[in-house]
Amino acid sequence: MTSSSAHAVLLVGHPNVGKSVLFHRLTGAYVNVSNYPGTTVEVTRASARFDSHTELLDTPGVLALPSRSDDERATVRALLNESSRSLIQVGDAKNLRRTLTLTALLAELGVPMVLALNMHDEATARGVMVDVGALAEELAIPVLATVATGGEGIGELTGSLARAAVADRLLQYDPERESDIAAAAAAIAELAPHPVLAARGLAILFLGNDDEVEAWLRERAGAAYPRLDKLRQTARANADGDLPTLLARERTAAADALATAVSRRAVNSSPLLSQRVGQAVVHPVWGIPILLGVLYAVYQFVGVFGATTLVGLFEEDLFEGILNPAVTRLIDQNFGGSWVSDLLVGQYGLWTMGMTYALALILPIVTTFFIAFGVLEDSGYLPRLTVIANRLFSLIGLNGRAVLPMVLGLGCVTMATLTTRILHSPRERMITIFLLALAIPCSAQLGVVLGMLSGFSFVAVLIWALALVGVLLLSGFLAARLIPGRRIPLVTELPPMRLPIAGNVLKKTGGRLKWYLIEVIPLFLIGTFLMFALDRFGILPAIVEAGEPLVTGWLGLPKEASAAFVMGFLRRDFGATGLFVMADQLSPIQAIVGMITITLFIPCFASLLMMVKEQGVRVAAAMVAIIVPFAFFVGGLFNFALRALW
Repeated sequence: MTSSSAHAVLLVGHPNVGKSVLFHRLTGAYVNVSNYPGTTVEVTRASARFDSHTELLDTPGVLALPSRSDDERATVRALLNESSRSLIQVGDAKNLRRTLTLTALLAELGVPMVLALNMHDEATARGVMVDVGALAEELAIPVLATVATGGEGIGELTGSLARAAVADRLLQYDPERESDIAAAAAAIAELAPHPVLAARGLAILFLGNDDEVEAWLRERAGAAYPRLDKLRQTARANADGDLPTLLARERTAAADALATAVSRRAVNSSPLLSQRVGQAVVHPVWGIPILLGVLYAVYQFVGVFGATTLVGLFEEDLFEGILNPAVTRLIDQNFGGSWVSDLLVGQYGLWTMGMTYALALILPIVTTFFIAFGVLEDSGYLPRLTVIANRLFSLIGLNGRAVLPMVLGLGCVTMATLTTRILHSPRERMITIFLLALAIPCSAQLGVVLGMLSGFSFVAVLIWALALVGVLLLSGFLAARLIPGRRIPLVTELPPMRLPIAGNVLKKTGGRLKWYLIEVIPLFLIGTFLMFALDRFGILPAIVEAGEPLVTGWLGLPKEASAAFVMGFLRRDFGATGLFVMADQLSPIQAIVGMITITLFIPCFASLLMMVKEQGVRVAAAMVAIIVPFAFFVGGLFNFALRALW
């Protein structure tokens, strides 16, 4: 709840219409902004630049209301629980019909609002002309054309908040529906009145099976709730079909009629180059070759340039050639051959292992990966992967929308686990979190894998990638059949393709590198200290010896590789780096087997904590109990298969 001294203004809208960019313009606070839907999964709040007594809340995008997914539920919770003075609906000027479908329901809630038709420049470029004045007159609220990325219309928007008004209703429902809505609204007004939201709007959401509104009414109405439930059952019995679908269909028809009346498209407007490119990347024929080309370009930039050229400069020239000898001399002069010297510059030294791994080996790789990832997300290509992947993901009981958390997992599995909230059912979230923990390498680990295997051959990288895809599909296929529930069809928003903006890419890369330096380097140092302590007290040699039959016999790796798996318990990329530094001792088969096993190994500690937060201790523990032995099982299979075939 907001404090009584501050007015809350909610930003509400569909995914990828620019709410978070607008939020940044109005508050100065930065939210993770990407050119694909589902970035914001929780409500973010900050004080407005234009009025310190006004608090703005950036809500997750809603595909539709009543709510179905966790991000939509978060938005409804904000509407129910914030004492909001007004709201700003952020709409897509290119898709007025869809925008007004949401406006139709927000109008029923009775909250004073302003409509910001964002991306007005892109609409104009596509030949879409909206009569903003006529629309404002029809709705009886301020309507403004904005371009949040360029700051256009922001001043007018802040000034219009003082004139925010309750929008005129866009429609009267079918007479039978109106009767049911009126009966439910009267009961809600009596049993569970809301100080801000109109009973009529709550009744429409309740009849549309909105989970959050239902839970809110259960709590407020208490023992009288069965009376409300009975009214909904009566409304369902009166409906000629599925009641939520009938209500949504009437809103869509009203929005379509109004959009047609106040907008037009230039007769001879031809598709823009960005539209043609956007169509090509999801084409049934051309989409896959384009995808393979994109992946190969990322491999060249990250795996070859980042992991070979830059790592060579950092590790061999800077650290091994200059910094490490200088630091070692300094430590030896002050501490001689004491344990302090070993702790700092020994085999498991905080500098010679921890900082060298983190800065010389991993930092160049994750930097190039973050740049490549930023280019892909800012271009609008990533959401199109949902369309390409939809048919493939149907085999594992998911729809293409699940590809977004998995692609985000290539940056950070921990944050990707959080974004599984954009998926529509607990079943989908459980399957996706399991696959993230099992088969999706984070940016640091992916960079190490590409760096190591590309030093052998592109074929080694290809075998590793095909192994991961195969494990992902097989595991998902089995999970989809063991976990009860049904697959929900894909409904997603495809943002326009655009040339990546260098400022956006650099800002996101800088933010992610800041996260890396603050969050990951301490873990590398902790891991190094753990290895030092285990070695110092003779535990590490015992672990290596105990793991020798499994590591050398089943996986076919040198016994020293056991230490890498010990490091992997803290962070998978730390373990992968342990194998990376052994590259000159490994054959191509050993390198492939080692990287397959360490990639499938237990996720990092932070990801494990996020799994517990999202799924609970029991489910997270069950996932880990499956993942660890499965990783070694698959690694051993590839060891014997590759030795037989290669």
